[in-house]
Formats: sequence, structure tokens, C-alpha cells
Amino acid sequence: MKTIAKSLFLALPFILAPIAIAQHQNFTVNPDACKVAFSLGGSGHHVDGSFHVQSGSIDFDRSAQTISGYVVVAAGSGNSGEPSRDKKMNSDVLDVAQYAEISFAPKSYQGTVAASGDSTIQVTGVFTLHGAPHDLTVPMQIHIDGSTLTTKTHFQVPYVQWGLKDPSIFVLKVAKVVDVDLTLEGSLSSSK
Repeated sequence: MKTIAKSLFLALPFILAPIAIAQHQNFTVNPDACKVAFSLGGSGHHVDGSFHVQSGSIDFDRSAQTISGYVVVAAGSGNSGEPSRDKKMNSDVLDVAQYAEISFAPKSYQGTVAASGDSTIQVTGVFTLHGAPHDLTVPMQIHIDGSTLTTKTHFQVPYVQWGLKDPSIFVLKVAKVVDVDLTLEGSLSSSK
């Protein structure tokens, strides 16, 4: 009986290893399948537009609830459908010649990520805009289907409070907070 117990004890790490590996995963973002939509209110008008995700890779461990990595958006890719407004946004507000990237680096999360199907978690990380880091917590809805992961979130960026130029002029006033809807899609793989 001791021999059987000892054998099981020695075999346990090999039995549990695939489970542990399956819980530590890497999410590699497919930039072409992602969407960054923004919405900015104003007096007498409303601006909707988009940005392009440049790259992203996120490691997470469902058993230890750890997360790390980054998502990078090309700051100069902003498109509101009005070239002169976009040029002003790029040069006067975002200063893309000096700050070409907007990024988010997740540091922790609360909640449970299911092995498949839908999950909702709160992710806390560092959002870097105009070269300055800002702590940010966002809700994320995650859907895992085999080796594909899709995540969606909505959050607000108080860009004026964070030191960016207010583009309001005379009677044309715009909101000091921009709404962002982010959809990331990519491949999911086990990592060690």
C-alpha cells in the first residue's frame, strides 16, 4: 500500500502539469481583428472615430490570477472622418510626432476567467497617453472559443485632466472626457 501511495505521490506532478500549463496562457492580439472606437461629445456636435491597434500580447494565469503584457495603439491612426480635424487632433492634442503610441499594460485582475465561454473581470493596469502613465481599472467581458479569445471593454479617458490640450475654441466646446470602446481579438495558447 505504501508503494502505491508513493508512486501516486511521485506521479502527481506529471498528472497535474497539463492542468497547470493550461491555466497559464498567452493571448496574442491580431491587430486586423481589433477595434478601438471613440466618441466625443460637444456643443452642437458629436464626434465618433476609431484608432488602430498596433500590437499586443497578454500573459495570464487563471489559477494564480496573475496578468501581464501590453496592448499598443498607434496614436497617429485616429480617424474621425474629417481630415482637418484629425490633423489637429494628431498635432495639437496627441502630439503624435513625439508620442507615437498609446498603451495599456495590465497589472492585476479580479474575477474568474473560465476555460471556455464567457467571463467578466475587472482589470487594473497602467494606461500611457501622451507619454504619461495613469492607473486605470476597466471592466472586461471575455469570450474564449477554443484557441480564440475576444475581449470587450468600455471606459472613459479624462484627457484634459491628464494634461492634454482642450481642443475647444470660442463657441465650439467639446467634452473633457472621451468614451472608448475596445474590442481585442486574437489567438490563445498555453505557455509555461
